Amino acid sequence: MDQLEDMERILWTEVEISARVSELAAEISEDLKKSKVPVAVVGVATGSFIFLADIARRITIPISVDLVRVESYGLGTESSGAPRLSSDLKIDVQGKHVIVVEDIVDTGNTLSCLVSHMKSKGASSVSVCTFLDKPTRRKVNPELFGGGTFYRGFECPDYFVVGYGMDFGSGTGTWRTSVC
Repeated sequence: MDQLEDMERILWTEVEISARVSELAAEISEDLKKSKVPVAVVGVATGSFIFLADIARRITIPISVDLVRVESYGLGTESSGAPRLSSDLKIDVQGKHVIVVEDIVDTGNTLSCLVSHMKSKGASSVSVCTFLDKPTRRKVNPELFGGGTFYRGFECPDYFVVGYGMDFGSGTGTWRTSVC
């Protein structure tokens, strides 16, 4: 079975994605360029890894980068609603401005869990940068703190989407295309 044949339609082209990632990186860089607080960019593995790499390369201020792994989908297309941190940070975020980089924010459960986790680790503030946002599915609105900002790539219709690092069920991010 060819995965491209199973795709219903392309939501954003490679050119549109690249342009939006550049805009987000410029916005983040501008917002934080005068901050004296170190910035840690924390990607949520594995779905965000391509977006994380693309945005981290385009941010023009000094950053440190790390990954966490949170599981909430398992092998299905619906979030379990009970995110579980299965791999934690290796860097210390105490006193840093953390930008959590997500592939998609849907119910808000995973993000809420991560914001609380970063706060418990002593982050001075938390922002979020998500490639896709599904506000119609939101059950929890994560409480950003310390003047954190919510950066959104695209508002996504209520579809299960794949591509650009997001894949169906395997949790490995192995199917990587430049489109969603």
